[in-house]
This record gives sequence, structure tokens and C-alpha cells, in this order.
Amino acid sequence: MNIDPSENRISRINRSIREALSALGDIQSLRPNIAVITGTGLSRLVSEADHRVCIPYQEIPHFPLSTVVTHAGRLVGAVVRGVPVLVLEGRFHLYEGYTPQEVTFPIRVMQAIGIRHLIVSNAAGGIAPSLRPGDLLFLKDHINLTGENPLIGPHDPAWGDRFPDMSEAYAADLRRLARRCVEARGSAYREGVYVGLKGPSLETPAEIRFLRAIGADAVGFSTVQEVIAANQGGIKVLGVSVITNVHDPDHPKRHSLEEIIEVADRASGTLRSIVLDLIPDVAAGGF
Repeated sequence: MNIDPSENRISRINRSIREALSALGDIQSLRPNIAVITGTGLSRLVSEADHRVCIPYQEIPHFPLSTVVTHAGRLVGAVVRGVPVLVLEGRFHLYEGYTPQEVTFPIRVMQAIGIRHLIVSNAAGGIAPSLRPGDLLFLKDHINLTGENPLIGPHDPAWGDRFPDMSEAYAADLRRLARRCVEARGSAYREGVYVGLKGPSLETPAEIRFLRAIGADAVGFSTVQEVIAANQGGIKVLGVSVITNVHDPDHPKRHSLEEIIEVADRASGTLRSIVLDLIPDVAAGGF
């Protein structure tokens, strides 16, 4: 009898998803269809939410563990302004040694729970000359320069299309809602293109010149794998970068993790307020 090894691998992945779900009964009971992935700068999103259920990643079967010191490493179900929400407090990166499939395993779990909208935040370096530390940049597109893709390998049609369209990786209707929320606060709304690298070394001046030349406005080490998997799964995505440092290739400056964290923390209040305003609008939008 011939055995297709890809079928065995698909079965293992789907079994892992089911086993992860088995640990999330209290969160599933909230029936969230909106999820948020909190990067640096948005860790306190649900600190004052109602009906909080917190599950550390190490208690969820097959979940990776976050090694980034600023990431709490837990899955939270909560009711935010009357809306049930799933929050990942901390994400996983290729530079931590995880595969693209491991990085995006939480997306597969989200899809199985019934998530339809995903707000994904990150800390990023500014490439566009107009950006300043502390700015928020809503993502209209991305460039994947990681050399990786979470869809490579065996495919299960239950996950979505084998060749998903990425012409609107970041949903235009969610960006319009974000613009309305930002401008209602009297702030400037900025959109741009995010380029994802594998990291963890920061960019050289020559690399910044190259990234600027190909149309990137901000650069970071996350997000693109998650967004690819979410798009395959039919999940609409809103992406936002906190600009923590700005690159000037003609006048290079050294940047430290401490500096990046400090700027992200300063911007976190504004970002948190915008996301809290957005959540009920997304829930009411019927998208």
C-alpha cells in the first residue's frame, strides 16, 4: 500500500490544532471573531478588559514559546467594550529559530476558533524620510524578503486556497475604519509599505538604501508570515507599525533594543486607544 507522506504531515498538523483547541475551552466559550497580535508597544491592551481568561503559551499543546523579553507569552480571551476578543500577547519570529509553520501555528488555531478579523501590531524601523520615532504607520502592503513562506509544503484545502491572492493583504475597509478613528483623535493618519526581514541583525546603510529604493516605508522582523497565513484562511487583516527608530543611510546611527522598547512604550498609549476604539467598529461593521 502506498502512503502519501504529505497526508501524514497534514494529519499531524490538524491533530496539533485540535489538541491546542482542547486547552482553550474557556476562551472559545466567549466566541470571539476578532483577534489582536500585540507586538512591542501594545502589551497592555486588555489589562482592564472584562471576563479575562489568560492561558500561558506553555499550557497550550504545540504552541511555540516566545523568547522575546518584552512579550508576555500568553493567550488572552476578553470582552473589550462589549466585544469578545482573542489577544496574543507576544508572537514568534523566524530569528528565534522557528519555522514559518511554527510562527503561524496560532493563525491556524485562530482560524479554527472562528476568527474573521485580525489586528496585528509590530515595532518597526522607519525607512521613509517623513517618519519620526513614535509615529504609527498603518500597513497598506508588504514586501516579504525573509526568504520564507508558511504555505510551502503539504496543503489541506480546509486551510484555504493553495495559491491565495495577496492583492489586498491588508483589508481596505479596515484601513478606512482606522483612518476614521485616528482622524477623530485629531492625529495624522499614515499608510505605508512594510518590508519583512528574517533578522535579528539590524540593517546596514546599504540595505536601507535598497529597501527605500524598492518602495518600503518601514522594516521589521515579523508580521508577513502571519499575514500570509491569515489571508489564506480568509481572515481580514489590519496591520500597524510603531516606528521606534528612523534609518538615515547617509548619517547612520547606532540603535539599541532599549531605545526601541522605550519609544514603543511611549507610543503604546495612543496605539492602545486607537485599537480600543476600532474593536467595536469592526464588530459592528459586518465585514
